[in-house]
Amino acid sequence: MRILFMGTPEFAVPALEALVTAGHEVCGVFTQPDKPKNRGMKLQPTPVKACAQAYDIPVYQPVKLRDGTALELIRGLAPELIVVAAYGRILPDEILSAPAGGCINVHSSLLPKYRGAAPIHWAVLNGERETGVTIMHMASELDAGDVIDQAVTPIGPDENAQELYGRLAKLGGALLVQVLDSIADGTARRTPQDAAQATFAPMLTRELSPMDFTHTAQTLHNQVRGLIPWPAAATFLGGTRCKVFSTAVLEERTAEAPGTVLAAGKDGIKLACGGGTVLRIDELQADGGKRMKAADYLRGHPLTLG
Repeated sequence: MRILFMGTPEFAVPALEALVTAGHEVCGVFTQPDKPKNRGMKLQPTPVKACAQAYDIPVYQPVKLRDGTALELIRGLAPELIVVAAYGRILPDEILSAPAGGCINVHSSLLPKYRGAAPIHWAVLNGERETGVTIMHMASELDAGDVIDQAVTPIGPDENAQELYGRLAKLGGALLVQVLDSIADGTARRTPQDAAQATFAPMLTRELSPMDFTHTAQTLHNQVRGLIPWPAAATFLGGTRCKVFSTAVLEERTAEAPGTVLAAGKDGIKLACGGGTVLRIDELQADGGKRMKAADYLRGHPLTLG
């Protein structure tokens, strides 16, 4: 099948690679413009651009999608279908309807749950035990198109959003190939979403970072896992602000007030949480410092118990 692919971050790379490996004709790739990164602020290609260039696929990086230029380009490429995976731009109706087969999207949740920009993070933040990927026909309303197929996977109790991101990316690529086969042989399903069951996953902000120890240890553990790699959960320990990257929910109970330091040593930092629960911090990073194990952190930042 002749396909135009649209995607930008690492999540979209397995989908593009799956298309190429399966023998589809990828006539072009749309991706976001290069952005400056790191200390030198040099322009860096998006992960999808780097992947496309490795396969000698033409790359296009339109700044605007609504001035007619992108539409003319798409018409010139003449794809049978557009495949979108985390492109990061809303497609206007004229682009959605440009190919004969329309546009399909690889979305990292089990729609209609978690429509929006950060479905992986919010699934972890909310303590979901399973998630998955959905491939759907794209519509004008965000993530509201008819579902073609879904793949389900459990979320590990200690799995963080970054780890889940990688697994879902690969799952999405595998499912995409299956869906394209079903489209080609005419067996693809088209199931409307139940809008009444829709939930939303807005963009993450720094306001989500502060840890409130009146919440239970499990809630805080989910917060830590869900905000990796950015903006990261954060708290103050002995007056020093720290980002927290790894925690554990302990079986022990406490009568101490939430936020009390119960233990601090080679086994990490134990803190009292809401409902008498206990959370252990295993890995953290002080502002301006390096990410390290809690035991190593304590050598230079001793904490007073209680």
